[in-house]
Amino acid sequence: MTCASDETHIPADLGPIRESFLVFGAPTILAPEMEEVAATLQGGWLGTGPRVRHMEQAFREYKGAPFAAGLNSGTAALHLSLLVTDLKPGDEVITTAMTFCATVNAILHAGATPVLVDIEPHSLNIDPAQIEARLTERTRAILPVHFAGYPCRMDALLKLAHRHGLHVIEDCAHAIETEFQGQRAGTMGDFGCFSFYATKNVTTGEGGMVLSRTEEHDQRLRLLSLHGLSRDAWNRFGKGHYRHYQVLEAGFKYNMMDLQAAIGLHQLARVEENWLRRKAIWQCYQEAFADLPVTLPVEAPNDCRHAYHLYTIRLDQERCGWSRDEILERMNRQNIGVGVHYLSIPEHPFYRERFGWSPDDWPVARDTGRRTLSLPLTPGMHDTDVEQVVEALRRAMHK
Repeated sequence: MTCASDETHIPADLGPIRESFLVFGAPTILAPEMEEVAATLQGGWLGTGPRVRHMEQAFREYKGAPFAAGLNSGTAALHLSLLVTDLKPGDEVITTAMTFCATVNAILHAGATPVLVDIEPHSLNIDPAQIEARLTERTRAILPVHFAGYPCRMDALLKLAHRHGLHVIEDCAHAIETEFQGQRAGTMGDFGCFSFYATKNVTTGEGGMVLSRTEEHDQRLRLLSLHGLSRDAWNRFGKGHYRHYQVLEAGFKYNMMDLQAAIGLHQLARVEENWLRRKAIWQCYQEAFADLPVTLPVEAPNDCRHAYHLYTIRLDQERCGWSRDEILERMNRQNIGVGVHYLSIPEHPFYRERFGWSPDDWPVARDTGRRTLSLPLTPGMHDTDVEQVVEALRRAMHK
């Protein structure tokens, strides 16, 4: 693929650059997934069963983790992890001001109070240096988010957590392949929470996984994920004779289905192959946009690994001459799907009204959220797709 573009050849017209719309974050689904789904449907067992157990095992092996429980979303993974830490009303959980709402909502649903910390301007991850000032006697946990697949500074976070006796729950929704100093994301804290949503690097359509360190935590996570039942449906109906169950807690309906795992098993098998393709597209973008009035995403240090989940640029509106939302519209008019990751949490009315938060209290997250733009970055993109994204952005920013 051709990464560079000659600005003198940019046409003024902003009509479609391609016939079909390039969907942002479209999953790459191949024949093995389709065949596995068909086999699942034909087998008659769609709920939690052997394919979920197979995927849990495969994910444990990939991450080098002792325990993994399949769930129906990354949000469920966050919620259950917080519950297993036995939070009490009034307890506080520190997290980043730059994340998807699920991170903060999970804290609220667990009965705790979210406390926001601003982000580092280069990594867009939570700034460890600012956490100490937000600690109180009610702080019980830190919930860092590996934004876009770039690893948080887990050494500093874990040291702080150990000093203050805090739990660490890693939000790894963007970070399946991420590593920090040789350690895999999700294996450094007490819990690692993963999303397999449709746009993620490994997808099951909807789905998630939670890693834990102890058998006690794993068993409680599983119990809470399926109504608090002592046996799941596969163990009641799927092995030849009925077994009674007991309700041990008021749990939730958070279990993963075999139908989801049928997709995920083959997605996970190609995780490294797909990572290499996204890395190549990422590097193409880095070269192509180096002269534009934007801040490009940073590469991870040599001793870390970026998951290349999102390619997120930040516009310099003064030099560009267009606002972020104008660029969004100009890209869509060319049939190129783009995203925003994210408006900072305090920008949203619910949190402002609930907590009295102002975006100005977290200025780096505020400014990032108002300037950020994410471009398509999926392994199923052809070289022509990548070249069209490059040309479309340059056209969109051209004056």
